[in-house]
Formats: sequence, structure tokens, C-alpha cells
Amino acid sequence: MVGVAAAAALVIERRSDNVISTRLAEERLDWISVDTDGLQVILTGTAPNEAARFRAVNIVGSIVDASRIRDALEVTPASAIAAPRFSVEMLRNDDGIQLIGLMPEDAGEGGIGEVQLADNAAALTPGSEIVNMLETAAYPAPETWNTALRFGIEALQRLERSKISVAADRVEITAISDSEAEKRRLETDLRSIAPEGVELVLKITAPRPVITPFTLRFIIDADGARFDSCSADTERARTTILAAATAAGVTGAPLCTIGLGVPTPRWADAVTQAIAAVATLGEGSITFSDADVTLLAGTSVSQATFDRVVGELETGLPDVFSLTSTLEKAESASQGPAEFTANLSDAGKVELRGRLTDEMQRKAVDAFARAAFGAEAVYTATRLDETLPDGWAVRVLAGLEALAQVENGNLLVRSDLVEVTGVTGSQSARSRITQILSGKLGQGQTFRVNVRYDEALDPIASIPTPEECAADVNAVIARTKITFTPASAEIASTARPVLDSLAEILVNCPPMTMEIGGYTDAQGSEGGNQALSQARAEAVLVALQGRRIDVSGITAVGYGETNPIADNSTEAGREANRRIEFVLKGSHTAAASADAPAAAPAQPDTEGGPDFSGDSSPSVAPTEKTIRPLPRPADAEAQEDP
Repeated sequence: MVGVAAAAALVIERRSDNVISTRLAEERLDWISVDTDGLQVILTGTAPNEAARFRAVNIVGSIVDASRIRDALEVTPASAIAAPRFSVEMLRNDDGIQLIGLMPEDAGEGGIGEVQLADNAAALTPGSEIVNMLETAAYPAPETWNTALRFGIEALQRLERSKISVAADRVEITAISDSEAEKRRLETDLRSIAPEGVELVLKITAPRPVITPFTLRFIIDADGARFDSCSADTERARTTILAAATAAGVTGAPLCTIGLGVPTPRWADAVTQAIAAVATLGEGSITFSDADVTLLAGTSVSQATFDRVVGELETGLPDVFSLTSTLEKAESASQGPAEFTANLSDAGKVELRGRLTDEMQRKAVDAFARAAFGAEAVYTATRLDETLPDGWAVRVLAGLEALAQVENGNLLVRSDLVEVTGVTGSQSARSRITQILSGKLGQGQTFRVNVRYDEALDPIASIPTPEECAADVNAVIARTKITFTPASAEIASTARPVLDSLAEILVNCPPMTMEIGGYTDAQGSEGGNQALSQARAEAVLVALQGRRIDVSGITAVGYGETNPIADNSTEAGREANRRIEFVLKGSHTAAASADAPAAAPAQPDTEGGPDFSGDSSPSVAPTEKTIRPLPRPADAEAQEDP
């Protein structure tokens, strides 16, 4: 009887084990192990949570009697609740500032809390109410949270129309600037102060200008084909216009502004026909001022060619345009016409000479000139002539307004011509002068603009770019090496001239982020070499600061014996490895290496480096790249210790 009972119990164990295991597998509860001991069913394993454990026991209880179940299941301990992702969005426009987002309740020592952020925002727009929709959570601030938030506040102060999204590891800025030049300046400034370890994404746009009147002037004369002014309403229209100009003989990359105010969507069609007409004439000009079109054919054009080209152009232009055409005749040898002239000197002095109609007109012209050029800068020596044609004052005042756009030059006003010549430091001055004259003189009036752009007078072009500064640094350090007294961080007296030369370059540079890297050879201990290289890099930084260089964007880093550029087994190689490098950060181009190897030419360090050949939008602050200098002459300074 005992044997029969044991056999029956064994059959029950196996059957229970099979049925329960099959059911648990169907329910995908594979974390449970089932064991049977007589009539007992033992459940072991670790449930992901209490609900899963309870469900498993219930399933087994539906198969066997609950009294037979021995629950030995464990439950995974509940993990700590992850901290939320803190982020703040700051929106600023003419109506004020809005703050939205989640901030840490405790910003930490020296951190920025909700109240302080709201106070800082209110200080930027006094008199307007701050919309504060910030919330806080009782979690500590991430490591770079306060750094990113301070940068976001700084950006908000500079950008009056912007949306700035701040997270601990990323700051995204979307803003509108007043002009393309301001857009470039803001992008440069923001990249230069962006904190390390925080990704910066910039999406700054410049609105299209309103061009009034919408002006274009194309000329072919003895100096070749060119634009005095070029305007387009779309990128496609600009491409079409410039292609027509290139076919007519224009070389280079002329400026053509995309703006608002075009009189018709068929602007590009009309302009391309007009450019082709001037090209057929071979000499002349075409001027668009909104829908008024003025064609002036040169003296070399025959009457037959003039009539044919004008007829074709009148037929081809869209109906909205009105064409006035003139065939210029060669001047006769008779007495010259009445004139008004103005001379603007390099010193800003203006001399007004020639004829005006009456005393009232003379006073008006004198007052206008003093307002445009300065009360103390105008000398008036005009005579009165009552026989001058109607509209003379308009021509004179328009000419003076145009002359005010150049640094120095001359104005000539005659009944048949207004001509402005001069030199300017603005690439848009010629276009602006054309707009003024075409708008003020009216359709069919002849004028000439002979204005030359001089980059030396351009306040923007005269400011070197960070890349140009780097190239200048490279030129200096290719000739001379920064040396130190042996086994110390004291800069040798022979290195003072090169530091003076570097200071002369850097004092004129725009704000930029640069790293001074110190390197040694492999002699000595690794830790000692790292400390020595750090001290030497800091010594160079202090030396530049002592020469009144703004070093707020410059850091000093010691790299010790890492990144050798020559063989440490030779004296010449060790000399090459003992060096200081200037590395331009956050730019597509690097600065330069301050010390060049004396033994062999050092090649650009591009191994594993990214491709910096292009740019994209949105722009993300890129990584750095080092360009090492050319080798110094063979009679370079004596070798130095590590």
C-alpha cells in the first residue's frame, strides 16, 4: 500500500509540474520556476513588481488548490524615481517676456532660482509685465544647468525678438535680427561666450528689407558691364537676373539684394529683357524705379538700332511697366550748360559752387547741406541765375542727398544730367545712391553713378575675422619660438619680442575663444611633464594679459608629453615637441601653433579631424582644428629643456 501511495504522489507531482509550467509559459511568465514536493507546489523567482507576483500566484491557484501553493517569490525593489528633464523656454518680443518650463527647486549655491530668473527678465523690459509660467521640482540641479541658464539669460538680453530654450546640455536660440550684418555679429558674439559642455544651436534670421523705390540699374559703357543697383523679390528671381547679367558681360559676383516692395511678380522677366536690350545696344543704361523704366542709349548707338531695340522692349515688357527711352547725342562745342557742383573732401568738408535760381533756393540748399554734412563743414559760394530750368532745386537736393552716401567725392548737376562720383566704405552705397536719384529725379531723367568701393574705408571689413587673426598669429610664430628657461615655466627674455608681436595682433581681434596649449617632450615623469606644460601655458596667458589683451575667451591647458609631433628619441625631435600651440575654438578654421619644430616641417594636424568645408543652418558650434606653423629657419634659437 505504501508503494502504491508513493507512486500515485509521484504521478501527481509530474502532472502538476507539467500543467503549471505550460500555463505559465502561455502567459509569458518565464521568470518563475516551479518545483513540486509531494502535493506541494513551490514557486520561486523574482517578479518585476508586486502586481506580477500576485497575478502569477492567482494563475497557479486556478490550477491546483491554493493550500498546496508555497509562495517563495521575490519582488524587484522599486527603483528611485528618475529626476525630470529640466528646461526653460524664454520668449521675448515687443509685448514683453514669457517664461515657461520646469526648474529645480534648489538651484544650489550661486545658482539661479525661479524668483531670480523672473527678476532678471523683468529688468530687461522695465514697465512691462512678465508672464511667469515656471514650475519647480524638488530635485537637485544638473551639473551644467546654471551655466546654461546664465548663458540663456545673456542671450535674452542681446536679442529683443527671440525664443531661447535652455536645458542642462543644450541651448537653442531662435531670433530675428534687424539686418544681415547684425545677424553675423550676433552669431559671432554668442558663439564666443557659449559655455563649454553645452551644445549651442543658433537659428538667427534677418528679415528682407523693404526697398523703396524698388530699384535696379544696369550699365554697359567703356568700363564694361555692371550693376549700379540690383534688387530682386525672390532667390529664383535673383538667380535669373544675375544669369542674364553674366550673359551680357558682367563678371565676378555682383550684389543683388532680395527685398520687399516689388511692383509686380514679373519683375525678373522685365529686368532680363531690359538687360538683353542694353547688351544689344552695346552702350547704355537701363534704370527701374518701381514700374518706371528709363533706357538711355549711348552716343555710339545708331538711330536704327535704337528704334529696333526700343520697339522690341516696349512690346516685351509686362503691361505694368512704363518705358521712357532716350538716344544720347554727342556734345557740341558750344558753351557748356549751367552747372551746380559740390565737392566732399577726405576731411568731410563740402564746397558748394555753381548756380541756383534765387536767394530762397540758396538758403534751402545751404540748410540741407549743413544738415547732411555738418554745420561747420559746409562752404557755400553759389551765384544766382533766374534762367535755370524748372525742377533745378529738386535735382540739386537729390544730388546732395546722394553725395552724402560717400566718404569723399563730387556732385555735378546739369539740366540734362546728375552725376555722383566718389569713394565709399559701404558695398550698398552705390545701390542706395541709385535709389535716391531714380526716386527723386523721376522717370526719364539721366544720371550717372561712378562710385568706387574701398575696403579700407569699410568699418566692418577692416575688423579682422578670428580666422584672419589666426593666420597673422601663424605668420609671427613661424618665425620665432616662445622659449622658457630650462625646466621652469619662466618665459625667456628672448621671447618677449614674439609676445609683443602677438599682442599687437590680438588687441585688434574680435571676441573669440582660443586655447593656449602647452606640450613637453617625453623626458621626465608623465605627471611632472603635464604640470610643467600647464604652468607654461598659463605663463603665456598671463604675459598676454599683462600686455592689455582681453583674455576672457582664452584658456590655458597643459597636455604634457601627449600628442608628439616628432620623434622623442632624437634631440631635434624633443626640441620640436617642446612647444606652445594657439588653437582657435568654435570656428571652422584653427588659429596657429605658436612653436614650430626646428628639425622638420610640421604638417597640418588633420588626422581624424572633421570636414569644415561647409556650413549649415541651424548652426551648431563646431569643434576645433589646429594648423601648425611652417618650420623656423635652421639657425633658430638654441634648444631648450622639456
